[in-house]
Amino acid sequence: MESIAIRRKLTDRAMTGLFLFAAILVVAPLFLIFADLLWKGAKELRWSLLTDLPHPVGETGGGIANGILGTLTISGLAMAVGIPVAVMTGIYLAEYGRGWFASIVRFCVDTLAGVPSIIMGIFGYVLVVLPMKRFSAWAAAAALAMIFIPIVVRTTEEMLKTVPHSVREAALALGIERWKATLFITVRTAWSGIVTGILLAMARILGETAPLLFTALGNQFWQSRLDGPIAAIPLQVFTYAISPYEDWHDKAWAGAVVLILMVLSISMAARFFTREKKWKP
Repeated sequence: MESIAIRRKLTDRAMTGLFLFAAILVVAPLFLIFADLLWKGAKELRWSLLTDLPHPVGETGGGIANGILGTLTISGLAMAVGIPVAVMTGIYLAEYGRGWFASIVRFCVDTLAGVPSIIMGIFGYVLVVLPMKRFSAWAAAAALAMIFIPIVVRTTEEMLKTVPHSVREAALALGIERWKATLFITVRTAWSGIVTGILLAMARILGETAPLLFTALGNQFWQSRLDGPIAAIPLQVFTYAISPYEDWHDKAWAGAVVLILMVLSISMAARFFTREKKWKP
């Protein structure tokens, strides 16, 4: 019996160590990538990087201020279009979606979530760029919205399903109309989880490059109109990285650091909302 107990303890410790090793393997790439970016982009990480426009080839200095503004503009437009559509679709699937039509919607949402981002770029190019005959922030936002929407739809549906049925039944028993109970009680109860999904979807679209190549194109100046080419950090990183100039390579690494910090900040905000998500009767 004693040998069996010892063997069980050794097996338990071995499996615990294996699980810990697997967890380290999962998180290690993030730290390695971030450390490598800091090491290679450190000399360009200065305040002017965030406040200055790109300089012409041959001139030292310059920054990615227009890319930061462009990234926030495109993402904001995508979210402004995507959040209402995605949340309402998620509400429909969770609260009203029954039968064959809801099954088709779920299948289409799941399929859309798995479509490569470059296909979304082609979609934005055909749907917006060609009719407008110009690259624009609107085309970029349309492409990113198609990436953003399915993530938020599925998150909204799953978060609403976590709300106990007793909450809905209590609201209906008090004579509250079903749509009011859904919006002001069910959705409100699950709102922190829905916001978490929105933030994670935003973090996903911030770093997309392929759709912007077909839709935003990029430029070297401040953007004053939404119906023209617009800069974005991923586009600038891509352009600098494939250039033959060492100075631009350094700016590509620094721009990647800025981008990953933005994504990390949003992910931390999502974690905050997740930890605050508590149902109170």
